[in-house]
Amino acid sequence: MLNIFDRLSVKLLAALLLFSAAASAYSAPKTVLVLGDSLSAEYGLARGTGWVALAEQKLKQNNIDAVVVNASVSGETTSGGRSRLPALLSKHKPDLVVIELGANDGLRGLPVAAAQANLRAMSEAAAKADAKVMLIGMRMPPNYGRDYADKFFAMYGTLSKEIKAPLVPFMLDGVAEKPQLFQPDRLHPLAEAHPIILANIWPTLQKTIKAK
Repeated sequence: MLNIFDRLSVKLLAALLLFSAAASAYSAPKTVLVLGDSLSAEYGLARGTGWVALAEQKLKQNNIDAVVVNASVSGETTSGGRSRLPALLSKHKPDLVVIELGANDGLRGLPVAAAQANLRAMSEAAAKADAKVMLIGMRMPPNYGRDYADKFFAMYGTLSKEIKAPLVPFMLDGVAEKPQLFQPDRLHPLAEAHPIILANIWPTLQKTIKAK
């Protein structure tokens, strides 16, 4: 039978173990999963020059302990992202999921309602995995028709309010209107444009990752 001193020692050891586990969990780096299309997958760029790689560098510069997993795929649609996300959540167990999808849906003229449903489903899947969601919005060129372009852009704001997720309204703000910042296909920004893209995304990313 333990005497009072032995019992105190056991309790102290248990408390120290709990404190150690809590400290370890607190100091563990956060995982940021970026689920995007070619705009995030460094299409046509040298590795490490896209906004996602620049964001990881900036996180380190700001002493934010985070690991960035770039799961972006060129040509990805919201449907493709929805299909891939469950396995990514299971594998990486992210604290934050940054969803940059929709541009390819829009370029193909796919129904806005379908894209919105896919984005919602991804957000719900991330929430069930205890991951916070951040949305990155996109605009369609005016030649797609004013009605479609307006509905497409509004989709992100509507969903952001619905699921209470932070939103970057338009990742190409300050880039889209400058043809000289694009590759010859006029769709994909040059490396010189990606610091501008990051500047659009960084304030929301920084605030969101710190809040998680």
